[in-house]
Amino acid sequence: MDTQTIKKESLVESVKERISGSEAVIKCLLAEGVDIIYGYPGGAIMPVYDELYKYQEQIHHVLTRHEQGATHAAQGYARISGKVGVAISTSGPGATNLITGIADAQIDSTPLVCITGQVGSHLLGSDAFQETDIVGISTPVTKWNHQITKASEIPEVFAKAFYIAQSGRPGPVLIDITKNAQFEEFDFEYNKCEAIRSYNPVPETNPDTIDKAATIINEAKKPMIVWGQGVILGQAEEELKAVIERTGIPSAWTILGASAIPTSHPLNVGMVGMHGNYAPNLLTNQCDVLIAIGMRFDDRVTGDLKTYAKQATIIHFEIDPAEVDKNVKTDVAVLGDAKKSLSMLLPKLAKNQHPDWHQQFRDLYKVEYEKVIEDDLYPKQDGLTMGEVMKEINLQTKGNAAIVSDVGQHQMIACRYSEFNETRSNITSGGLGTMGFALPAAIGAKMASPEREVIAIIGDGGYQMTIQELGTIFQTKVPVKIVVLNNDFLGMVRQWQQLFFDKRYASTEMVNPDFVGIAKGYFIEAQRVSKRAELSGAVEEMIQHDGPYFLEVCVEKEDNVFPMIPSGASVSDIRLS
Repeated sequence: MDTQTIKKESLVESVKERISGSEAVIKCLLAEGVDIIYGYPGGAIMPVYDELYKYQEQIHHVLTRHEQGATHAAQGYARISGKVGVAISTSGPGATNLITGIADAQIDSTPLVCITGQVGSHLLGSDAFQETDIVGISTPVTKWNHQITKASEIPEVFAKAFYIAQSGRPGPVLIDITKNAQFEEFDFEYNKCEAIRSYNPVPETNPDTIDKAATIINEAKKPMIVWGQGVILGQAEEELKAVIERTGIPSAWTILGASAIPTSHPLNVGMVGMHGNYAPNLLTNQCDVLIAIGMRFDDRVTGDLKTYAKQATIIHFEIDPAEVDKNVKTDVAVLGDAKKSLSMLLPKLAKNQHPDWHQQFRDLYKVEYEKVIEDDLYPKQDGLTMGEVMKEINLQTKGNAAIVSDVGQHQMIACRYSEFNETRSNITSGGLGTMGFALPAAIGAKMASPEREVIAIIGDGGYQMTIQELGTIFQTKVPVKIVVLNNDFLGMVRQWQQLFFDKRYASTEMVNPDFVGIAKGYFIEAQRVSKRAELSGAVEEMIQHDGPYFLEVCVEKEDNVFPMIPSGASVSDIRLS
């Protein structure tokens, strides 16, 4: 054996160290750059927590008050930072409590690694105490999952998990670790995963599809762009902006695509979807070319598929081949990473402005402003509206805050009226529509970006689903700002009951507690406002306060969110009242 080979083998041996499986878990997390994890301890994961105790200076563990809160906090962390969020829990109910957040992350393409403890290998399948088949349960809502029964599997599985979670179209991964694997010792060595056989996360972009797309766009008379979160996930914001500015194409966004381009950009024409803006929804069925970038034609965007953009040539830029032609038949599919695809497209595009086409958007915006927006932002009635609360927040944050919204009427208002200057500023539950998302997600977002103002916008219904996370805020002192828009109703359901069920408000009126008193019970500064004259000062006090703050705003009980496309209707059937 030559000297060089001996040196190489010695180097390999020097990297290995004999440690327990539980310590290996911590070292894997450190190797992947993890600095914060969210979780809740229990018997089956206790060995890992024991090792975590020894690494407190390297990894900050945040004790949430419920495992669902841990997954949502990890989502908020991931959404604002672009990094992988990590959540950890014990077996049985601890593991099943993660499922809602995992399902939310799956449909919204959020990179998570969730770690669960499990009973010992010899007890698997015996219905042991707190044994649940979490791998079977989570299979439909994870990008990948794996059960570890031997300590020696830990490094390879963790490396794969982080690679899969953040590569291509991101998503959640679950690792289930039996208790014996946590105790076993083995020779630890960690190598990051850079490829997996048969797994191709980013399809190669075909130059021919770029050429076809460019030709169609250059010849279009009334083109329209709809972008989604794929632009943000692919870090393609500047490329999208360059394409829009070169072509002069009016461009709209899905809820999860919000903030990729500043709200104030002159070619940003607003939000599409059930409660989106009037012009981009209506003109979807009048454009001659529809360019979809990093969006999946969700039913809340398309309405009735039989009538959606039938007159248009459809160009779809997409990283996930499974999304192409799934809902809407495309004429040109450009597979690949959005950043690369748009970079390839840009030099082939002709400069244009489309002034007459833009005038149609301006004319329809004027109609929406007069019938909806003016009343939302500058109401004539005495009661406060959700829209004017968002207007005041915009004014005092100058569009620089990250807005974390829950699910319901307030979510639609927050997405419609928030002003965003920076990408990754709109954090909400999109595809799953998870009430209770915002409070824990705001905790994670603020921890990931402590320099940014993070404001949670929540309804009185969703707030009470994860209200226990006020305890997490109290313990960590994370300075998140919480605004509850209280209309004493499950507002979105009530709106549907009013419009489509003859005002039969079945089980939607809320009898609420003293929210301010509860916040103060957690030693969080709080106040309630119900009058217009109080609003500006209350928002200012919240923003200026050095620490967490809770603001309850009592808004009109039966205000509705318009425009609105009735469920299953065409985007052309959008209502203004």
